[in-house]
This record gives sequence, structure tokens and C-alpha cells, in this order.
Amino acid sequence: VEGSGVVASYIHLGGKVGVLVEVNCAKDETAASDAFRELVKDLTLHIAAASPAGIGRDEISDDLVEAEKDLFRKQMEDSGKPPEILDKIIEGKLGKFYSTICLLEQGFIKDPDNTISDLLASKGKELDDEISIRRFTRYGVGE
Repeated sequence: VEGSGVVASYIHLGGKVGVLVEVNCAKDETAASDAFRELVKDLTLHIAAASPAGIGRDEISDDLVEAEKDLFRKQMEDSGKPPEILDKIIEGKLGKFYSTICLLEQGFIKDPDNTISDLLASKGKELDDEISIRRFTRYGVGE
């Protein structure tokens, strides 16, 4: 762990899914608090359930993004809409796509109206600290 924070693990479904996550903060007292530990536990549960592909958009491969854009274009090719309108529709669909695979943009499983980014911001404000997810790994048997 760089700076303050914790590395936590979670095993789900009788060992079929496992998660490791590193969550950082600026203060040692934050990392030692029950509220921070509960947040980290919730993040491991969320990652196990939601299977994000990366923390943010910058971690999603260009190949995957281009494949999704191509899929959206094929779905819309018979719509008769002008190219500039299609581009806007594709950008909207791409935003929705990111919200399903980027951890920070996913709706939190315990409160889907708030994203993980919202959760980190509100907990950071509550704890008077800056909280960030540095990295995570999710393992699934047969995945």
C-alpha cells in the first residue's frame, strides 16, 4: 500500500469468486477507522457482484471500446439518421457501456442511485479525507 490505506480480500460463492482491492487515503487514522474498513468491505462485495473491467475509462482497452462502437454502428445502420446524429447516439450508448464496466461509474450495489465515485466522495467528506481506489483484481473460477 502506498501511503495510508488498506488491502482487503473477499471470497464469495464458496470460493468461486475472489477479490483483492487496495484503497488509499491520506491519513493513517482514516485507514484505521471502522467507517473506512466498512467502505472497503462494501467495495470488495461490489467488485465481486458487478465484475468491473477497470477502475476508470482509461483502463478500458481501445480495442474493446472500438468493438462496442462498431456494434452500436451496426445496430443503427438501417436507422436512416444522419451521421452526426448517429455519432451522438453512439457516444450516449458508449457512456452507458462505461457505466457498466468502469468501477467508478457503476451504480453502487447497495444504493444504485449513487455511483462508486459518489460513494468515495461522500465517505471522504464524512471522514474528512481523500479516498481513492488504487487497484483491484477480481478472480472467477472458469472466467
